[in-house]
Amino acid sequence: MAKQRDSLTFEADGHKITALVAGPVESSGKPLIAALHGGTYTARYYDVAGSPEGSFLDVAVAHGYPVVAFDRPGYGGSTALEPDANTFSHHAELLSTALAQAVERLGADRVFLVGHSIGGMIALMIAASEPDIPLIGVSATGMGAVIPSGGAAEALGSLPADATVDLPYDQRDQVMFGPEHTYRTEGLRQAHESYAPTPVRELVQAPKWPKEHLPTVAPKVRVPVHNALAEFDALWSCSPENVADFAALFTAAPFVDASVARGTGHCIDHHTLGLATQLRQLAFAEECTQWATRQMNEA
Repeated sequence: MAKQRDSLTFEADGHKITALVAGPVESSGKPLIAALHGGTYTARYYDVAGSPEGSFLDVAVAHGYPVVAFDRPGYGGSTALEPDANTFSHHAELLSTALAQAVERLGADRVFLVGHSIGGMIALMIAASEPDIPLIGVSATGMGAVIPSGGAAEALGSLPADATVDLPYDQRDQVMFGPEHTYRTEGLRQAHESYAPTPVRELVQAPKWPKEHLPTVAPKVRVPVHNALAEFDALWSCSPENVADFAALFTAAPFVDASVARGTGHCIDHHTLGLATQLRQLAFAEECTQWATRQMNEA
């Protein structure tokens, strides 16, 4: 059984960072999963039950994993940043600090980092910085190597740069969800509860990230990398060529697992088949645990 959801607060360079925490009633010795949500969501992204088995938090905890899901700066209870300071690099710095505090406070000896969409970009930036935490692997979902020109991502990025927008549900749903048969009504309802106003600065940066940052970030990641793109993603290209090109950039990673999450839209976790990706993430975390153990024994 899972513990009741808890909230934690951290401080990073004078900024408050809040987080949602859940875990098994008794310690399993499994790594702490640290999760970063994407744009237009709070940490509650990871507590939306896309499938009857529950949310990412439910599934991870049921398999013995404690989870800390952070509100990125400007979301939930976390301090908002001034527009000029609201960069993905700054997010990575602040969240690295908060993550190090979470590791100490929760007594974690290993960390598996998970990020969705913009959260996936930031997770990879954190991993590339070789943070002073016992990181064993990273999973970035809902992001890849290519954003199609003229698509929804560029449309969102064309809004006034210094504004904060609270998009209507129907506009968000068109981007975040796949065809109607891919999700449950209950998942859609809960997703609406996890939506949040969004700094447009994030939406401007996101379409540029694959060209401006990915080629330099990827070769610096020295832990195993998992990646999943939605079959019906409205923002990214999930062609086999682009999936393979993404994986090939991680030249220093011990191993890379990149694939398409079939039967899902951009917010993979909120779809019925999001469970399949979640189970793959946990299986990958197990592989990372074994890899980290071998590395330690050989050191």
